[in-house]
Amino acid sequence: MAFPRRRFARPLFYALTSSLAAGGVLYYIYKPREIPGSAHAPAVPLRVAPDGTIAPPIFPKIKSRLEQLNDLRRSGGYMEGPSDYMPVPLGGGFHGGEKAERRWNERNTVKDTGEGKEEEGEEYDLLVIGGGATGSGIALDAVTRGLKVALVERDDFASGTSSKSTKLVHGGVRYLEKAVWELDYNQYKLVKEALRERKYFLHTAPHLSSWLPIMLPIQKWWQAPYFWMGTKAYDFLAGSEGIESSYFLTRSKALEAFPMLRKNDVVGALVYYDGAHNDSRMNVSLAMTAALYGATVVNHCEIAALEKDANGKLCGALARDIIDVRDGIPDWHFRIRAKAIINATGPFTDGVRKMDDPNVKEIVAPSSGVHVILPGYYSPSDMGLIDPHTSDGRVIFFLPWQGNTIAGTTDAPCEIRHNPVAGEEEINWILSEIRGYLAPDINVRRGDVLAAWSGIRPLVRDPKAKNTESLVRNHLITVSESGLLTCAGGKWTTYRQMAEEAVDEAISRFSLQPKPLLNVPRISGSEMIDDAAPLDGSCQTHQVRLIGAHGYSKTLFINLIQHFGVETEVAKHLVESYGDRAWQVAALSSPTEKRFPARADRISELYPFVDGEVRYAVRHEYAQTAVDVLARRTRLAFLNAQAALEALPRVIDMMSEELNWSETRKRSEWREAVGFLGSMGLAKSKWGVSRRDVETGRAGRYDEWERKMYSRHDAPADTIASDSKLDQVDKPVLGRNSPANK
Repeated sequence: MAFPRRRFARPLFYALTSSLAAGGVLYYIYKPREIPGSAHAPAVPLRVAPDGTIAPPIFPKIKSRLEQLNDLRRSGGYMEGPSDYMPVPLGGGFHGGEKAERRWNERNTVKDTGEGKEEEGEEYDLLVIGGGATGSGIALDAVTRGLKVALVERDDFASGTSSKSTKLVHGGVRYLEKAVWELDYNQYKLVKEALRERKYFLHTAPHLSSWLPIMLPIQKWWQAPYFWMGTKAYDFLAGSEGIESSYFLTRSKALEAFPMLRKNDVVGALVYYDGAHNDSRMNVSLAMTAALYGATVVNHCEIAALEKDANGKLCGALARDIIDVRDGIPDWHFRIRAKAIINATGPFTDGVRKMDDPNVKEIVAPSSGVHVILPGYYSPSDMGLIDPHTSDGRVIFFLPWQGNTIAGTTDAPCEIRHNPVAGEEEINWILSEIRGYLAPDINVRRGDVLAAWSGIRPLVRDPKAKNTESLVRNHLITVSESGLLTCAGGKWTTYRQMAEEAVDEAISRFSLQPKPLLNVPRISGSEMIDDAAPLDGSCQTHQVRLIGAHGYSKTLFINLIQHFGVETEVAKHLVESYGDRAWQVAALSSPTEKRFPARADRISELYPFVDGEVRYAVRHEYAQTAVDVLARRTRLAFLNAQAALEALPRVIDMMSEELNWSETRKRSEWREAVGFLGSMGLAKSKWGVSRRDVETGRAGRYDEWERKMYSRHDAPADTIASDSKLDQVDKPVLGRNSPANK
């Protein structure tokens, strides 16, 4: 009897094992996942009055930019009097008149502590140069470890590469493909690290980032198993960090999901998930969160020189406030004392390194990445697309973003300069590639490009490598003999990991002393819960949520509509851009005196950006120029350069009210903003427009080539006059002289 049992037991064991394995695979693929930001209720409950009225949260105040600037100046020490306060004058005279002189006295009056003049300020543990993603991430990491941190940025937060990305938070499918085919372990580590960071990204800022399905069209049947294995390997590598699992679409389902595709060339599609985000608003939130935790954060502040002690080690820097220069206030330098200095200036890394050592060899190999913005009808609102094999072998993304469609990117060596301009050759190449996979009845026109920009990727070489010409795959952290710590390379997705490693290196190299952070502010604006991460002196940025994240939920926009009477589109936009701080933005918006909407005037008819955002940007996010608002607090300049030009007069007037600008400053803002919009794809015919041209509507008139894009002037008819001139031999329609048109 033992033999028959054994004969049945083995097949039963195999069947059971196979069933368990298949069940495990199915569970892994279809298990419910907790998507960051998808919770129905906010993390912080709102206070509700007995009559059902919501009491908006009251958020902790961030120091103003002027207060931060004075803290920065104080670290160098006050001297005997105002005239000695800043030791290195570069010029003199108040070019802004009495108003500038009054502001100078307000800014630089020596404070009295009760025992005489204020003493020399405390030395910073870290001075971070650069306010992009990496620099802001370093400041947040260091301050949440209990270090005394200062961050200075020559222009604005995210004014360079960090605002000109593809807007993806991704591990990199193409990097994984290279890792497999080239057996490159470094590429594998890069993908694994990025996938882990992607989850942290979505957790710490769910209002600014979200998951996005991306379609990979299949044009030949043999590609199906290859792409399927690739996307499943991507899912498997993500493991618990995964967002959603990839899946296969038949031809009909692929065309239903992405109806703009060229039908004849599609046999199916794979869809995988990655993250998308609002890059410059993420960058600003990083900087403002660091400021709220106690870091001294100042934009538009330039480092002019690095200072060394008697032993040749860095001990500080000389800086100047660029806004003073704009306002006609005398151009002086002030000293910042710091135990360690971190260079996180992206493409401008070598410029800071040469301040330390003029003979140092350059390590940045700049590469230009051009993107174009097209109208939203070019892609579905909830599905992106990747073309892994373009005509020259590069990868191109085609993604929905902020109601429009973003396409890019190119990759070509370039020179480093401020606000580079996207070339016509690169723009036309992107449009040509788009025509290749969109349906032939969709006319991809140059006139449909609403904005275009060029971002400089700071690829780096390792100066210590044997082959100094080879580029570093990920990022590079190096320390000079004098103690300048440089963190360069990398990408947006891994900014947090780069910051952690840079701060670790600074603590080790300069013997800094992290400590638990006490008296943490209630960032959520509520005393009902403890909203802070356990800040014990170690790196906790993987769970430190940014400003706006604590009270965010998918349904918060309904509360805004019911409380303030704002439009649905505007309410959704505010919540997705500011999280729970949308309460403040809506409160800062003007009443309309209409039945509905009751509050919030749009600064552009085409987009949901409102006047409250301008006031919030100045008061709570250190916006100091019109470009700061149009490009990096709102995204209007990135979405539509012409619309940004038309909104510019109002933005300048509102900022002038907030910042007390002179007429000279307002004219300067106009010139600089129009110049910037020229780098964002504004038509060359508009580069010399005056404010009066815009206000009278002359700048909004269409050019000859724009006139030809649409049937603008024909009178209403079943067949308008311009169409009746077309050849109608094969498709007869009503002609101009038809009785139906009379």
